[in-house]
Amino acid sequence: MRLLREAYYIILGFLQMLGAAGFFLAQMLRHVPKALMRPRLIFQQVFNVGAMSLVLILIAGLFVGMVMGLQGYNTLSKFAATSALGTLVALSLLRELGPVVTALLFAGRAGTALTSEIGLMRATEQIAGMEMMAVDPVQRIVVPRFLAGVISMPLLVGIFNAVGLLGGYLVGVVLMGVDAGAFWGQIHGTVDLHEDFWTGVIKSVVFGIATTLVAVFEGYYAHPTAEGVSRATTRTVVNSALLVLALDYLLTAFMF
Repeated sequence: MRLLREAYYIILGFLQMLGAAGFFLAQMLRHVPKALMRPRLIFQQVFNVGAMSLVLILIAGLFVGMVMGLQGYNTLSKFAATSALGTLVALSLLRELGPVVTALLFAGRAGTALTSEIGLMRATEQIAGMEMMAVDPVQRIVVPRFLAGVISMPLLVGIFNAVGLLGGYLVGVVLMGVDAGAFWGQIHGTVDLHEDFWTGVIKSVVFGIATTLVAVFEGYYAHPTAEGVSRATTRTVVNSALLVLALDYLLTAFMF
């Protein structure tokens, strides 16, 4: 009986949070047209959440591609199919690894930064001060950061995929001796623009919306204390990771 009661409260709390996040998203979408009238704020946040994450994405993409090249070569060599290494690396990056790994890294770097920044504004009563001056903090603070995250995610995923392909090429062709023509020829012949490329683009946009929504939501409603901001930052990482993995499964099942 006690376990059922605890499960009931957990499910109820999750549904309440889901409803609050949905209402918060609708509130942000209502202010998007006004926020687009001030593109300078959006570009500034694109730099903060996107460009500042670029080095992390480049390094991670290179090593993920190199690992895919090494593991793929070792597996395909057992079937004398090393010429298909380019296809393996490209499809793995475009369909799954690129969007998912980038979203997880984005949540860990940019998401936590957004949560802590907005949470500190709440803790230092900057948001309350804006409300007293009849300035909508959602329109002025939250929406530009949300749009910046949605814009930055597909760009970062594209960079991750490109660098990952380079890493797979370095390991497969330069290190392992796979023919360069076969490597790129397999990619050109098997990667479909609509089924593979746009699948990754759609996933990156959905992940960008999800991770950025979690980040700004947790920051905006963080308890105005140091401990509250710390817990909100932790929830951002955990909830974003679980949400990305769940959405990845749903999108994959729907698309394929």
